[in-house]
Amino acid sequence: MSSPIALSALAWPVFLQGLALSLGLIVAIGAQNAFVLRQGLRREHVGSVVLFCAAADAVLITAGVLGMAQALGERPLVARALAVAGAGFLIAYGWRALRRARQPAVLRAAPGGEGLARGAALAQAAAFTLLNPHVHLDTVLLVGGVGAQHAAEHRPWFVAGASFASLGWFVLLGYGARWLAPWFARPRAWQVLDGLIGLTMWVLAALLLRHAANVH
Repeated sequence: MSSPIALSALAWPVFLQGLALSLGLIVAIGAQNAFVLRQGLRREHVGSVVLFCAAADAVLITAGVLGMAQALGERPLVARALAVAGAGFLIAYGWRALRRARQPAVLRAAPGGEGLARGAALAQAAAFTLLNPHVHLDTVLLVGGVGAQHAAEHRPWFVAGASFASLGWFVLLGYGARWLAPWFARPRAWQVLDGLIGLTMWVLAALLLRHAANVH
């Protein structure tokens, strides 16, 4: 049984891995981020929208990690295959991010329109979050598969890191919208961001491949 000191020393790297992976996947030009940015610019139901998006991500990440861990069980060959597949996805994702850095786009909120009632705003947030297949691929399969590679006592730290990244991003996007909007409209900013994301994904892929090599 690990001592509390040893557990703490191992937990922080796991937390940071979950944080980096989640940030790399969530910080992108997409409909969900544009919607949260729009609500932030309008200062309209920001707290409700941010909380919903972050909570939905946390639930999906938790379900993915627990479900993948249960599916893997005592199947080391399946765990190794999943780690290699996840590394391959991260390498491809990193390459795409680096290619985007060469031809950057920008993130802009959808133009004005009428204000939304709280229920309508949450319904749109739910649609952008839950009806997007990429969200399930990222949170349940990829993040879940990576998190399941860790020992049972470290998985909550991974989930916490990934969920914290999601919450922090949506809070920043919603409540910092007026300050961030001009930054998001600069292609150079996205070049730098996509470059960092690409390199981060490759580092995480290398860690996964190292883990796969050590699975017995």
